[in-house]
Amino acid sequence: MWFMKIIDEREKNLDDRAYRNIQELEKYAENTQSALLYLTLEMLGVRDVHADHAASHIGKAQGIVTCLRATPYHCTRQKVFLPMDVCMLHGVSQEDFIRGKQEKNVRDVIYDIASQAHIHLEHARSFSKKVPVKAYPAFFCTVALDDYLCNVRKVDFNIFHPSLQRKSTLLPLHLYIRSWKKTY
Repeated sequence: MWFMKIIDEREKNLDDRAYRNIQELEKYAENTQSALLYLTLEMLGVRDVHADHAASHIGKAQGIVTCLRATPYHCTRQKVFLPMDVCMLHGVSQEDFIRGKQEKNVRDVIYDIASQAHIHLEHARSFSKKVPVKAYPAFFCTVALDDYLCNVRKVDFNIFHPSLQRKSTLLPLHLYIRSWKKTY
């Protein structure tokens, strides 16, 4: 069931167009990234409404962060997939991203989108005490999401900053610490 949902959503997304709004991006993330987390929970033998709720929000955050991370790559291919409503709110065109502009209004778009991902992560963590510990390994992807969101904040939401394209050497350590502390 979840696997077919992922395939169906990916097929709908083959036309390479920008998301009309943040809700459309979240829906796509829910039907792809969250569905993968639901599958992982099933493989772990976890059937819990709180774990499913956390998976939903973590998947949405993961989809949003993936969209942000891929933006510099897509811009080199003359494509922008960021939600159009957020871009229009700040008076930013797709051409601004393709040209790699770094003005405040461009960074404000990234800030708004990254904030939405952060909100989903915090919401998923707000009921972590109700999520079975057995489900935590499925949610360790939050380590990479936190790392990226922290790094994009450090460069003042300049999505084109070269440091955002480098690997994080401390990521395995952060993953180990979260695993040891039994947090996500």
